[in-house]
Amino acid sequence: MKIVSIVGARPQFIKLSPLIIAVHAKNQLCPDKRIEHITVHTGQHYDYKMDKLIFNELGIPEPDYNLEVGSASHGMQTGEMVKRVEEALINEKPDFVLVYGDTNSTLAGALASSKLGIPLAHVESGLRSHNRRMPEEINRILTDHCSDILFCPTENACKNLIKEGFKNVLNKRKLTGCEAKEFSGSISNFPVVINVGDIMYDAALLALEISGRKSSILRELKLEPKKYYLATVHRASNTDNIERLKSILDAFMEVSKTWPVVFPVHPRTKKKLELFNIFPSSSPYVKLIDPVGYLDMLILEKNAKKILTDSGGMQKEAYFFKVPCVTLREETEWVETLEKGINILTGAVKNKIIGAVSQSYKSEYDVAHFGDGRAAERIFCVISSLV
Repeated sequence: MKIVSIVGARPQFIKLSPLIIAVHAKNQLCPDKRIEHITVHTGQHYDYKMDKLIFNELGIPEPDYNLEVGSASHGMQTGEMVKRVEEALINEKPDFVLVYGDTNSTLAGALASSKLGIPLAHVESGLRSHNRRMPEEINRILTDHCSDILFCPTENACKNLIKEGFKNVLNKRKLTGCEAKEFSGSISNFPVVINVGDIMYDAALLALEISGRKSSILRELKLEPKKYYLATVHRASNTDNIERLKSILDAFMEVSKTWPVVFPVHPRTKKKLELFNIFPSSSPYVKLIDPVGYLDMLILEKNAKKILTDSGGMQKEAYFFKVPCVTLREETEWVETLEKGINILTGAVKNKIIGAVSQSYKSEYDVAHFGDGRAAERIFCVISSLV
């Protein structure tokens, strides 16, 4: 059996790591029924700290293909990815294709595999921000409607797909390897929607154990736990609009009067800061640093007093680690994090950001929304039982 995973951006490399571990474990247990896993990297992210460092940190084997598509407009980038992914799939002839998340790499992989008639599974299906101005929202919707198996991370994601007309919905959170044959017999037709839990939770649990041993980021930055804010900005809606970006930075400068703001600057954001010539230079307590590796970022997140971000993944990781979050967007696909005011949506409005940071939070987190850290095992079990 051969599975191809198509990835291209840092969050996808992270989601890939638990699946590779699950495949390796299965091959150890059943050497006579080995699974060949091929990784196709589109080259959407190519900065060292956004790309190769993640593979090294998590022990992920180098991709079998690096298509080196690089940056371009959405249409040009996605089109070139479809072309090159199709060539790789024709060459490999896999039994199943896996795509992850909501990037242009996700959509390109979905289009190429579905056009070739190769069974397609979407990991992290059913997420909706209900804002179609977001490129990620379009990628999610189109990928879901191309897919044969839709692996949902939460109950809310399943509900979104039911509203869109998907009828074959199974909840297999408790699925284990010994139930594979029974499970495969329960699928009467495709597409099928399955709540398996969140593979990002799997990855966070695995990586946090490693990072505790390997990361020295707090010492390097001279930070004390719970005595700094952690901030990231990378979405085009924030970085490409000078008014929004300036408003966010002004808020960072203001809240840094209470605790320092550690700000790892995404390559896109760095370009825009230089283009617009705006830097939080009036505050010595906004620490602009280069992007950090995944292990260092987890330590920064876990030990932050609060997190300010426009990242979907960081909203969840903040929730996993029970750190209050201020989301610099008007909506979120991770609605579970909004319960009890643990995550607050502020958009790019300076006063809202400052108010959210100063607000007191209740520590009522229910991480079970995102599963039990065994999503990768379930995903692999489902696919291997169907081929």
